[in-house]
Amino acid sequence: MAAAENNQLVQDLLEAARYGDIDDVKNLESQGVLLNSQDSQGRTALHMAAANGHADVVQYLINHGVDLNARNIEENTPLHWAALNGHAQVVHEMILAGANAAVLNRYDRTPLDEALSRDKMDVVNSINAATVALEINVTDLN
Repeated sequence: MAAAENNQLVQDLLEAARYGDIDDVKNLESQGVLLNSQDSQGRTALHMAAANGHADVVQYLINHGVDLNARNIEENTPLHWAALNGHAQVVHEMILAGANAAVLNRYDRTPLDEALSRDKMDVVNSINAATVALEINVTDLN
């Protein structure tokens, strides 16, 4: 696959994720586009789906083993973007799936900091609930 063609396919994947078009995401994957592909700004399909609250696409990507903690050029993870945009359900599911809620971006802010900065209290509650749920599961295993 030529570099220009591959770059276009990566852009198509990110756009499909951004707009929640799970059929296009699946089709592009079947054409050989890697779901962890990043554009020139370091964004992944998970960044785009999480930022726009497309829980079905997020879950599909998680189920297909994408990097939950991929960072863009500002060191933001998909969880940062979901938190910034107020997508509490997506935030909760990503943390339960293994996204790191303590990771810092370029501005030394966690996803929780980003949610608080925009007064997204439902996201704050979601982060806290998911973190507690994980701690309970770890405690139960010991």
